[in-house]
Amino acid sequence: MAEQIAAKKDMRLAALRRFATAITILNVLGHTVLGFEQSLAQPVIALLTAYATEILLETLESRRLGRKPRFLGPGTAFVDFMLSAHITGLAVAMLLYANDRLLPIAFAAAAAIGSKHLFRIGTNGASRHFFNPSNLGITATLLAFPWVGIAQPYMFTENLSGGWDWLLPAVIICSGTFLNSVFTKRIPLILTWLGVFVLQAAARHFLFGNLFLPSLNPMTGVAFLLFTFYMVTDPATTPVTRRGQIAFGAAMAAAYGLLMSFHIVFGLFFGLTLVCAGRGALLYAKSLAAQRAEARERPDVRIAAEA
Repeated sequence: MAEQIAAKKDMRLAALRRFATAITILNVLGHTVLGFEQSLAQPVIALLTAYATEILLETLESRRLGRKPRFLGPGTAFVDFMLSAHITGLAVAMLLYANDRLLPIAFAAAAAIGSKHLFRIGTNGASRHFFNPSNLGITATLLAFPWVGIAQPYMFTENLSGGWDWLLPAVIICSGTFLNSVFTKRIPLILTWLGVFVLQAAARHFLFGNLFLPSLNPMTGVAFLLFTFYMVTDPATTPVTRRGQIAFGAAMAAAYGLLMSFHIVFGLFFGLTLVCAGRGALLYAKSLAAQRAEARERPDVRIAAEA
C-alpha cells in the first residue's frame, strides 16, 4: 500500500514538473512570439503573489499542526513544493485580461492559492482541496472585477501565419495527450468532455435554435485546448476512477451548455467551478456518512462524530 501511494506521488510530481515546464515555455513564447497582449508585469506579479501566498499559508498550517514546512525539505523539496504555485500564477496571468491593471491579477493568484487551504474535505484519512485553484481564482476575479475579461483566443496565435497556425495546436494536443495518458490518467475525462460538448451544442440547436456549427467554434481555439488538456484534467481535483471521470466530464459539458442557454458568459470557467463545488458536496456527504457509520459501530467514535 505504501509503495502504491509513493508511486502515485511520484507520478503526480512528474506531471507537475512537465506541466510547469510547458506553461513556462508557453508564457515566454506568448510574450515574445505568439502575441500575448498582457504586460510583462502581470505574470511577474502573479508569480510573486502565488509564491508568497503559498509560503505564508504553508507556514501557518505547519505551525498549527506542529510539523516542519514542506518547502524546507531536503534536495529539490522547495522547488517541487512551489511547482503548483508556479503553474497557478502563470495560468491566471495568461488567461485573464485586465488591461494594464495589476491588482486583479494579484487577487486571482492569491484567491487561487488560498482556495487550496480554505476549501478542503477529509477523505480516506487525508484532507484534500476540491476546487481547481487556477479556475477558482479566475472565477472569483471575474465576479469581483466585472470589467476584467478572459484573454481573447486570437492572442495565442496573433503573430503566427501559414503552417504555424496548425503547428501550435498540434503541439498542445500531442503534449496534452501524452501528459494525460501517461501521468494523470485522465483520457476518459477528456473524451467524455469533448463528446458531451458536441451533444450539448446539438441539444441547444434543437431546443433553442442555436446554430450547431457556430456552437462548436470554441473547440477550434487554443484557449479551449489549454482548458481541455491542462485545466479540466487537474488530477488533484478530478475523480480517479473511470466512472467518476466520465461523470465529471459529462457534468462539465452539461454545465457549460446550461450556462450558455441562459446567456451567461465565461461558461467554461463558471461551469468548472460549479462542477467542482458539486463534487465537493458529494465528497462531504460521503465523508459524513462514513463517520456516522463508524460511530454506530464504535461508540467511542460517536462523540467525535457528533462534535
